[in-house]
Formats: sequence, structure tokens, C-alpha cells
Amino acid sequence: MAAGSSKFLKGLGIFVTLALLAALFQWRAAQNFTRQNYYSSNFFVFWLSGKLILEGKSPYDAGHWAGGHENYGSATPREPTFLYPLPLAVFLTPLGMLPVGQAYFLWQWLGQAAIAFVVFFLLKRWNSTAQDRLLVPIMLALTFFGPVYLSLQVGSLGPLTLLFIFGALHFLDKDRLIPAGLLLSLTMFKPSQGAPILLLLSLVFLMKRQWKVIYGIALGVILLLLIGLFIDPDWGPIFLHSGQAAFDRRLGAQSNVWSFSYLACNGNSTCYYALGAAGMLALLTGAGWFLWRNHRQMDNWQALNVIIPVSFAATLYLWAYDQILYVLPMVWIVGTLVEKSRSYVFAVVFLLLIDLFSLFALAQHAATGSDVWSLGTTVLVLVFLFTVQRLNPKPVPT
Repeated sequence: MAAGSSKFLKGLGIFVTLALLAALFQWRAAQNFTRQNYYSSNFFVFWLSGKLILEGKSPYDAGHWAGGHENYGSATPREPTFLYPLPLAVFLTPLGMLPVGQAYFLWQWLGQAAIAFVVFFLLKRWNSTAQDRLLVPIMLALTFFGPVYLSLQVGSLGPLTLLFIFGALHFLDKDRLIPAGLLLSLTMFKPSQGAPILLLLSLVFLMKRQWKVIYGIALGVILLLLIGLFIDPDWGPIFLHSGQAAFDRRLGAQSNVWSFSYLACNGNSTCYYALGAAGMLALLTGAGWFLWRNHRQMDNWQALNVIIPVSFAATLYLWAYDQILYVLPMVWIVGTLVEKSRSYVFAVVFLLLIDLFSLFALAQHAATGSDVWSLGTTVLVLVFLFTVQRLNPKPVPT
């Protein structure tokens, strides 16, 4: 009877959890669908790129791009052509099969489900009921975490990239190195995000002699290049030109070393290029040295926890919604705080603090058009990472 009662309560708990998450997903999706102009969002750009590919057109053709905006509901393109690598447009063609509104609503659900999936399986790594209870609280906190809030609102690629990296982490831990490398190569759908992450990860793989992961990354990147060349042999130079133009237009407005260098140099190109390059090199070198010194004591998840925020501070181009990948270190911080302190208090304090600061940074971005305050979110994550790592576990009561 006791066993049957325990099984019933466990099933009831699963049902209640799923119902709460479904209600949360539906509420957020409905809020964004009814209140946001998705025709002027990042999502419309992604949807249109896939739609044009299905129509046999190129998102890198200025005429096709402007015509797509006019035909499907957004008259004035924010950019002259598609700013992302062409293979991404191919990957997104399934979205183009749906009307843009339906696709946006579906993307909201898929994004939230992807985040919940990642959080659930990260918590399962502790194999403890204490961490199992954190799923709903963490998802509630993430709903109001600035990068997640903004990522869902604009329909960015963030949840998809989070899923790729989590999948790679899973395969790394299972010693399935080629699939891990292939999934990591997909972070190059946004090269400014993927390149520094892959650079530092490749250093870790070299130190651990995990050559097959690097082979998998190289194979994945080659396949992406070939897919793009099959659609448009000239896509590479077009992408680099549009990317450089976008980088120049947004200097001084982002939360990375390049924008702060631009502001410090008052826009002087020689100064900010030198200072930005030096700052980027210092951050990547410092992270590489730290990983070299500690890679034997760090598992793959802990290495990623350091690599992701450092890469974002060092990279050329990012916005607050890219920091959705901080879900990985945030879950580690929360789970480890509960494990070491044997209390939920410090975990809740951390989630409240990072939510409040990230929303403040988001409000500053909305008010000024500058996202520089989001650097504070990166700093908070790194400070808590190193603090929790050094926290002594509370003794088990006897």
C-alpha cells in the first residue's frame, strides 16, 4: 500500500509540474503573440530567410529581401540583406512553411520547451530529490531573467543554440565525441557567438586529447559551408560584408570589450581597434590559462560555465538575448548552492538578484538603445561561479 501510495504521489507530482509548465508556456506565448509586433522582430527575419529559400530566392539578394518584407507584412527592412550565415536560412525553411503568426507562436512554445528540457536534465545530474524540486522555481525565475525574457519576445535563436550546446555536453559525457563536435559546429549559425566558444573549447579538447570532438567540429563547419555554397556560391563574401557593416553600426552599444573600447576611445578607430583587440586577447588568454591550470579538476559542464560568459565579453558582436546561454552556469550555481548549503535560501537569493539586475539592464537598453549594462549580468555569473566553487559544503547532520 505504501509503495502504491508513493507511486501515486510521484505521478501526481509529475502531472502538476507539467500542468504548471504548460500554463506558464501558454501564458508567455500568448502575451508575446498579442502584444509584440513580430513583423519587426528578429523572428520575422529568420522566418523570411527560410521562406525565400523555399521560393527559390536568396535572402542575400537585396531585391528579394525587400520584396519579401513588402509581400509578407513588414514594409521596411531593418537591414539591406540577411545578416546571418546562409546555412541558417536553409535550416529554418520548416518555419517558412507556416504563416508567420503561427510560426511565431509555435517558436514561443518550442523555445520554452527547449529551455525546460535543458534545465530538467541538468538538474537530473545530481540524482537528488532536492534538485528535482528546483525545476518549476528555476523556470519561473528564468521567465523574468532578462536575456530569456527578451529572447522569447523577439524570437531569437537562443533556445535553439542552448539545446545544441546541451546536446553536445550530453554526448561529451557519454564519450560520443563526433556527435558532440557536430552539434557544437551548429553554434556557428551565429559566428560571433560560436567562434570564441569553439576556440576555448577546442583548447580544452586538445588538453584532454579528445581529437574526435575537434574532427566533429571541423566536419560540421565544412558541411555548413558546402550547404551554403550549394545555394549561393558567393554567399561568403556577402555575409562578411554585411556582418562588418552591422558591427560598425552597433559599436558602443553592446556589452563586450569592443563596445567599451569604442566608448573609451571616443570613437577613434585606431584606438578602439587596438584596445578592443588587446582586451579580447587578454580575456581569451586569461580564460585559456585558467582552463589549462584547472582542466583536470573540471568536468565538461564546469568548463562550459567559464567559457560561455568569457566568450561573450570578448566577442565582436552580441546582444542581451544571447546571454540566454547563461542558463547553463545558472543551473549549476543553483544546484551546487543547494548541495553545499543544504538550503534553498541562497539559491533563491541568487535567482532574485540576477533577475533584478538583468531586468534593470534590459530597461536601460529600452530607454537608451545601449546594452552596455548587460555586462553586469556576465560579471554576476562569473562572480557566483567562482564563489560557489570555493564554498565549503555544510556538514551533514549526525
